[in-house]
Formats: sequence, C-alpha cells, structure tokens
Amino acid sequence: MAVAKKDQERITYAWMYGQQARKDGKERVVPDYWAEHGEAWLQGFDGVPLGDEPKPVREGLEAELMKPR
Repeated sequence: MAVAKKDQERITYAWMYGQQARKDGKERVVPDYWAEHGEAWLQGFDGVPLGDEPKPVREGLEAELMKPR
C-alpha cells in the first residue's frame, strides 16, 4: 500500500519519538499530538523495526567495498 510522503514522514517521526520516550523512561501512552499515528508511536516505543525486515548483504560486498580505488 502506498503512503503519501507527508504521512510517511509523520509515521517516521511518531516512531522516532516513541523510541525516544522509551529511552527517557516515559509512560507507554500515546501523546495527544501523535493520536493520528498512535500505532507508529507505540511500535517505536516497543522497539518494533520500522518498515521491512533488513535485507541480507550479498556475498563479497565487504571485499568489494574494501578494495582500494
């Protein structure tokens, strides 16, 4: 499902603020400001990764990056 760029930015910020709230030891309650994107805020608070699972690194990439140019 495609998400408008502005909404994606808001989701990302809500997630990041949730992460920061957890680090600051705050309550697991969605602030009124993030009510629209509360699910993203809670996922950030709970440490759920944002977006897809990380993709595996292909074989030989490290050697390729370490080559002198």
